[in-house]
Amino acid sequence: MFAYLILSIIIFVIGSLGMFLFRKHIINILISLELLLLSINMNFIVFSVFLDDFLGQIYALLILTVAAAETSIGLAIVVVYYRLRGGISIDLINLLKS
Repeated sequence: MFAYLILSIIIFVIGSLGMFLFRKHIINILISLELLLLSINMNFIVFSVFLDDFLGQIYALLILTVAAAETSIGLAIVVVYYRLRGGISIDLINLLKS
């Protein structure tokens, strides 16, 4: 059990470092967000198996569903923005404010 928790912590640290270190590209931010959600799901599943409770697995399934919807909407917005502006840098997305 502890090996899975250590793996989950490592994945969470990689995802959080990716969110803060690679702020220039929106694709890297989306991938880092998916890594964060993956580590949370691993914790839910490990504790669900450890405690013999089915609720953690249901939560993990719901989080996966919401993450898939969020990623598909985010990538659709990125594709449309790339067609309009020709780039997907975070600096270019700040132009949407005006």
